[in-house]
Amino acid sequence: MNTAKPEYLPQHVAWHTSDTAPELASLLATAIANCLKQELEQQPRVSLAVSGGRTPTAMFSALSQQQLAWDRVDITLVDERWVAEDQAGSNAALVRQFLLQNAAAAATFIPLYNGAASNTEGNQDCNQLLQTMSRPVDVMILGMGNDGHTASLFPNCPNLAHAMAEANPLLCAATTAPVDPVQRITWTGQQIHLAKHKFLHLVGNDKLDTLQEAMHLRSPSKMPIFAFLQRPLSIYWSA
Repeated sequence: MNTAKPEYLPQHVAWHTSDTAPELASLLATAIANCLKQELEQQPRVSLAVSGGRTPTAMFSALSQQQLAWDRVDITLVDERWVAEDQAGSNAALVRQFLLQNAAAAATFIPLYNGAASNTEGNQDCNQLLQTMSRPVDVMILGMGNDGHTASLFPNCPNLAHAMAEANPLLCAATTAPVDPVQRITWTGQQIHLAKHKFLHLVGNDKLDTLQEAMHLRSPSKMPIFAFLQRPLSIYWSA
């Protein structure tokens, strides 16, 4: 049975649920495709930023089969571990395996990892590369950890304040995760705020606990997801 929108979420946050994670993946894939089609009617190219991890793989597969002008879509990641694609944990590898297939194989993929010795050394080139995409990002799909992090914006991590500052002119920032691989690259908080269509893809009852805790603490430094719950956002959740 679909779950009603939690009362602690702001009015401007849209709430969508499905009975199962696969049904949710299909529902979200359709919503993303509709947004991309809408933007393609207005401009020559569109941008899509996706998150990695286990949760979105089924959605990637469903999205890859959506019929739209994929040759006019630039795909990148919301964040990335600073590792090559042939190493464990690469989000780019997941995108190639599950999303850049079927109809979506015609899309252009712009990975964040660029081979620099560290994320701080590679950040400038990453910023320059992302400037070639349509901005603000047309569609951005976020995830969320049980610690309240989203993208690679981790609670109280070094450089968090700079990465989330509204005055930060950069598109991406080098951050540090509390688990290996610790070096990360992420779109900045300001660029996430500016995205035209933002989705938060969640699976599991524990995610509801995290959302509630974030709204209770009301601290972007302790639970960065809170900052993005203060702007229009569409949450797609299943147990």
